[in-house]
Amino acid sequence: MRSVEETPQPILTKVKGHIPKWLSGSLLRNGPGKFEFGEEKFNHWFDGMALLHQFQLENGIVTYRSKFLQSDSYVTNSRHNRIVVSEFGTLAMPDPCKTIFGRFISWFEMPRPTDNSSVNYVVYKGDYYVSTETNLMRKVDPETLETKEKVDWSKFVVVNGATAHPHYEPDGTAYNMGNSYGKHGSSYNIIQIPPQKSNHDDTLQGAKVLCSIAPAEKMKPSYYHSFGMSENYVIFIEQPIKINLCRVITSKLLGKPIADGINWEPQYKTRFHVVNKHTGELLPRQFYSKPFATFHQINAFEDQGCVVFDLCCQDDGGSLHTYQLQNLRKAGEGLDQIYNATARAFPRRFVLPLNVDSSMPVGQNLSPLSYTSASAVKEVDGTIWCMHENLHSEDLEEVGGLEFPQINYSRCNGRKYRFFYGCGFRHLVGDSLIKIDTETKTMKIWQEDGFYPSEPVFVPVPTATAEDSGVILSVVVTPLQNQNTFLLVLDAKTFSELGRAEVPVKMPYGFHGVFVPR
Repeated sequence: MRSVEETPQPILTKVKGHIPKWLSGSLLRNGPGKFEFGEEKFNHWFDGMALLHQFQLENGIVTYRSKFLQSDSYVTNSRHNRIVVSEFGTLAMPDPCKTIFGRFISWFEMPRPTDNSSVNYVVYKGDYYVSTETNLMRKVDPETLETKEKVDWSKFVVVNGATAHPHYEPDGTAYNMGNSYGKHGSSYNIIQIPPQKSNHDDTLQGAKVLCSIAPAEKMKPSYYHSFGMSENYVIFIEQPIKINLCRVITSKLLGKPIADGINWEPQYKTRFHVVNKHTGELLPRQFYSKPFATFHQINAFEDQGCVVFDLCCQDDGGSLHTYQLQNLRKAGEGLDQIYNATARAFPRRFVLPLNVDSSMPVGQNLSPLSYTSASAVKEVDGTIWCMHENLHSEDLEEVGGLEFPQINYSRCNGRKYRFFYGCGFRHLVGDSLIKIDTETKTMKIWQEDGFYPSEPVFVPVPTATAEDSGVILSVVVTPLQNQNTFLLVLDAKTFSELGRAEVPVKMPYGFHGVFVPR
């Protein structure tokens, strides 16, 4: 969690072991890489300036480069050598060069949304963008990592932001979600983006809102980081991580960052909303579960009139505030105390029966699926109470649960599947890679002391027939002075190491990425 320098020109890595020659393309990674400007420091991990990474693989040779995203936030902060643009957990202070009156007036201005797109790479109409959760994205060149134009969601659809985890159809049609805020409160919006451009300069033209969902409380909508998609449905979770809009609106006046207005409120139940993605119809069934928090879904598919929805869940949603940089930089007993107070995430399965009517009996499990113990019971008031099945054995508890889940997306997203991959968390960041078999609940682990692997990215073998025929790519960082960061390549089937490409520069722990095949 320390600032690093960019490496703008490709450098050759040192390959140990074997990198398959069929593996041709680029692994693109995104995450924070600069945590201060001048004497001013960011407060939260999510606030750091976006550093874009690229590992190019061809004929068993691997090169690496990185560039800071030339966002307005980065450029402005750099020019002033101080934090000028507020981020999630850091409120920018008024310009000390302004008059006293000017500084006073600036406290009443609404914070500008940041274009520091440090969370993920996303693809719309064949173009690559980097994204955070505001209304602003940046188009980037995946070959050179050059920063291109800024794109504002609100110019195309009425939303104030969008997630960094869209879903894709095989033809390139994309789906995303974003909130809209107005004088009458807020809405959750499901967005569809067409697969093709109408002209060379096209970005999000043709995007449309398929469905708007009213939150349980208009001034306290839920925070969400991702959503699920099956063949015919979008599944959205309204969870008890609440955005207090009044507090957010007044945050600057109160001298608080936006993060101060987002809190875990477990007095609320968790609700599942299911929307037909072809018609935009919100299904009338009301599915509820006990309070839990989720940041990343695993997969969703349909079977026997039900949606089966797998996701990583925590029983306490306060972890957003855990990732203050002062916490992450602690050591010894202090770090242990922070970790032990942080809820672990575990993979769970829910079943949402779609064909429910008034004639169905109260108190009966409506799930017809014999392969899962997840239940959906009709209550007296007509709502459906959902109880999950754990998609893991007790062994997963010993490695700290699982987050950053990934699947063989091109083959399995929205379809019945068997395997998923993720990071184990015996620390505040991932310290192992895990493969889980959803049928047997057995798991395979890769782990080395002192090394911290990032989100696993699955790359299938060309013309593969087996679901797990491919490799796992993960960038592994280390604080050890005598060791190098490296790109790890695992056989996805056996989870054995094939090779690694060592990089002679330090890299920070990042968030998400994609593989771009040649």
